[in-house]
Amino acid sequence: MSKQGAFDLASGVGGKIDKDQVLSAVDKYEKYHGYYGGEEEERKNNYTDMVNKYYDLCTSFYEYGWGESFHFAARWKGESLQESIKRHEHFLALQLGLKPGQKVLDVGCGIGGPLREIARFSSTSVTGLNNNEYQISRGQVLNRKVGLDQTCNFVKGDFMKMPFPDNSFDAVYAIEATCHAPDPVGCYKEIYRVLKPGQCFAVYEWCMTDAYNPNNEEQKRIKAEIELGNGLPEIRSTQQCLEAAKKAGFEVVWDKDLAEDSPVSWYLPLDTSHFSLSSFRLTAVGRLFTRNLVSALEYVGLAPKGSQRVQAFLEKAAEGLVGGAKKGIFTPMYFFLVRKPISDSQ
Repeated sequence: MSKQGAFDLASGVGGKIDKDQVLSAVDKYEKYHGYYGGEEEERKNNYTDMVNKYYDLCTSFYEYGWGESFHFAARWKGESLQESIKRHEHFLALQLGLKPGQKVLDVGCGIGGPLREIARFSSTSVTGLNNNEYQISRGQVLNRKVGLDQTCNFVKGDFMKMPFPDNSFDAVYAIEATCHAPDPVGCYKEIYRVLKPGQCFAVYEWCMTDAYNPNNEEQKRIKAEIELGNGLPEIRSTQQCLEAAKKAGFEVVWDKDLAEDSPVSWYLPLDTSHFSLSSFRLTAVGRLFTRNLVSALEYVGLAPKGSQRVQAFLEKAAEGLVGGAKKGIFTPMYFFLVRKPISDSQ
């Protein structure tokens, strides 16, 4: 669990946004989303602004409640949340067959929790691509703390137009990040371009499952809550994602929704009916504590105006994620491993 405390949470809300502009940023962010009447096309057209605002506003909340790795994981009985998150990252490294000395790209790397874990696990050099300055600055601090600043780095850039030459990397992965892309084919084509021929891309995608019914009002509301609370232009189906990878030129090695066989439900930390001391900040009592804490910090001016609104839409996201999981209509870990043909030398 993160070592972030109350002051870190308060001072981090808004990221690189001027503190007196946080409330207006929250207003603008919320209006992008269907939950508040926004249109999908507008979210896609303005995805850079929307996603940047989201991570400026939410990163300190994520780090306070979740730790350095902002993702879910399949989980074994008797395994802690943090243990499952590390194993989820090791699984990715093993599927890619990473070897010491290889150059690896993490697409949409957050503050670099997975980057650091995978680099240490596989003895590789990992570059994190991120379009959010605040998350990069946090990641650089954390890399220096563990002595990885000489072998791992961060690059600011858009994954729809990556600032790397063709055939630059021995492997590429993305963990719950390319779901922010306005067009999956375009995003996967960029990954294809920078990956060396014969090498692999592995991804955990957020998807609606085959059980999702777009004509069901309750299911549509759940989908809108997830999009609002997680900075998503839209949530695509598993088949849409796999077909997009094929259209980008990749050969499919294998794919599976890893949530289906998880002995412990991936959403358990967000389920308010569940209590855990090890992830107390995510429980109903922990959230109530955080809600009151943020309210007090905003009242005395230590947290910027709008902080409570961010906390509110993150809680709405949690409700949507749990609701979507229990109905079997949403998964955060549709996994696929694909290969760039060795015959493609660009």
